[in-house]
Amino acid sequence: MFIQPWDAGLDTAEWQTWLAEGHDFGQLSVNGLPGHPPVVVPTHFTSDGTHLLIHLARPNPVWRTIEHDPNVTFTVIGDYAFVPGPWRAKPGTPPTDGVPTSYYAAVQFTCRAHVVDDPEAKADLLRRQLAHFQPEGDHAAVAAD
Repeated sequence: MFIQPWDAGLDTAEWQTWLAEGHDFGQLSVNGLPGHPPVVVPTHFTSDGTHLLIHLARPNPVWRTIEHDPNVTFTVIGDYAFVPGPWRAKPGTPPTDGVPTSYYAAVQFTCRAHVVDDPEAKADLLRRQLAHFQPEGDHAAVAAD
């Protein structure tokens, strides 16, 4: 992702507020195993204010790569728009000379993933996600077993 210098370095409160406004889906990108390409997993997530919390099924191929290298990137993309070239043509130039671009809001995190294998801790992660995504409670009780 190309980030202009003036857009780099959001302060903590700014990205926390942006996420709290309903941005709760992103892309987990992990380095591939040796000789393999990177792996990207679109997924829902929640945040406790300092950590991104993700609950994925253990058969997901992302786990082997995280165990090999826990350095990951997580990207959340918000509003976006494609701007056609003619809209950006400089005054006095033909519209066809305008350069198209995209404008978007995004936050990209560089993280060190922590795999949670404790059954109760995994159940707690799932409870947190369900509290966010299904606050009405219309789901089965989550238990470690």
